[in-house]
Amino acid sequence: MDKNRRKVLNSLALAPILLGSPVLFANPFSKTLAASRLQYSINAYSFNLLLSSGEMTFLDMMEFASTLGLNAVDLTGYYFQDFPKIPDDKTLFDLKKKALQLGLNIAWTGVRNNFVTPDKKVRETDIELIKNWLQVSSKLGASIMRIFAGNGTHEGYTREEVKQWMVSDFQDCAKNAEEVGVIAGLQPHNDFLYETDEVIDILKRVDSPWFGLVLDIESLRKGDPYKEIEKLAPYANYWLIKEMVYVNNIPEPVNMKKIAKILKDINYTGYISFERLTDGEPKEIITSMFNDFRTEYEKLS
Repeated sequence: MDKNRRKVLNSLALAPILLGSPVLFANPFSKTLAASRLQYSINAYSFNLLLSSGEMTFLDMMEFASTLGLNAVDLTGYYFQDFPKIPDDKTLFDLKKKALQLGLNIAWTGVRNNFVTPDKKVRETDIELIKNWLQVSSKLGASIMRIFAGNGTHEGYTREEVKQWMVSDFQDCAKNAEEVGVIAGLQPHNDFLYETDEVIDILKRVDSPWFGLVLDIESLRKGDPYKEIEKLAPYANYWLIKEMVYVNNIPEPVNMKKIAKILKDINYTGYISFERLTDGEPKEIITSMFNDFRTEYEKLS
């Protein structure tokens, strides 16, 4: 290569530096890019009546999520036709393809179950339900599936006895979860595990990386919810942000500034999902929640 040609190539290589190009030479580990790792989703229950009645479909929900600028959707199992029967592959793969076309992920799924009942056969039926829908979740590409502790009477059994069989049931779920690569995520739901310390105790006793936590901010109803959320935050694999929290069991509008700060303080970089429960137009409420949270979060960046 002659000297003149070498000089030209070198000058071209240096041009972006001389021009101050921020894109080609940006630090991929900068704080600005790291902050963008927080991902936003929407939970199907936000459209409960519309999905249940057939006025809205998952495809409609995906279109809304994409238009709003969210990253993902949560497709709860019982809005699939014929639930608890698992959908055929075509139904699942069509949803997966639609998500790809819209630039979305299908972040989670969820089912109803109850592990509080002393009836072992009922619990075994629910474990089988969870096993089947973990497979559905895997086919959809979801990383986590919501399950419950449950609620109900357990006459003749102490809370500790209930917890013992519950831990065993969750461990079975975790084994099934590991086989298909989808985390079974416990969502405390103002149910049997109504205290934060109990939730943490169960997580530790199950002791599996495939058994996780969906942190539902509205279901912590004893004392100061923000302090309880801070306790659970380090264990959370997924967050559900709702319009209300409960202070000493009394509802009040969520303080997005406080929630944003908790997430920022623990450097959470996964999914948070918005779920609307109050009366009003669902799309308007979700849009307002998303914008309010994002505004508060970006102030902390």
